[in-house]
Amino acid sequence: MGNPVLINHDTRCALDAVVGLLNTAGTGAGDEGLPDAAALRRFVTAHGISGVGALGEGDVAEVHAVRDRFARVFAAPDARSAARLLNDLVAGAGTTPRLTDHDGYDWHIHYFAPGASLGRHLAADCGMALAFLVVAGEQERLRRCEAPDCGRAFVDLSRNRSRRYCSSRTCGNRLHVAAYRARRREAGVNAD
Repeated sequence: MGNPVLINHDTRCALDAVVGLLNTAGTGAGDEGLPDAAALRRFVTAHGISGVGALGEGDVAEVHAVRDRFARVFAAPDARSAARLLNDLVAGAGTTPRLTDHDGYDWHIHYFAPGASLGRHLAADCGMALAFLVVAGEQERLRRCEAPDCGRAFVDLSRNRSRRYCSSRTCGNRLHVAAYRARRREAGVNAD
């Protein structure tokens, strides 16, 4: 397992979408990232999700439920547990694998059924992307940021699986600076 995981464009887009979806979950009252159909449309646009028709409040509720199921996959303690969750998720989405070459991309596979709701679309395509990681023995790459006040989801695609923070520029840097200042204080040196 010393080799980096090879991920094609479509799988990478699906992984980015599932991470983006997980990171819309609010941590308290009023901070839900997908409160309505307009926010859901912005999410679809930002992640380049194709084949999505009109969206309504029913779609919002369905996507929230799918997001909760993906959160359980990220929290799964082992590959067997993740596989069980993914099997249920993908089976419930009514997958219909088919080849497509839309929007200037070469041939790739879509797993959602034609005309599927956005929730089923995400469950199928993003569920399969996560399944590919489990099959490759890489389930531990599904992570949450270790910064105490963060917890955002990410997929660790680093060569040595060593990424600990959702962003090295924000959470990682903030914690490194805090640790540096703490060491300086312990040594009796002004931290600023």
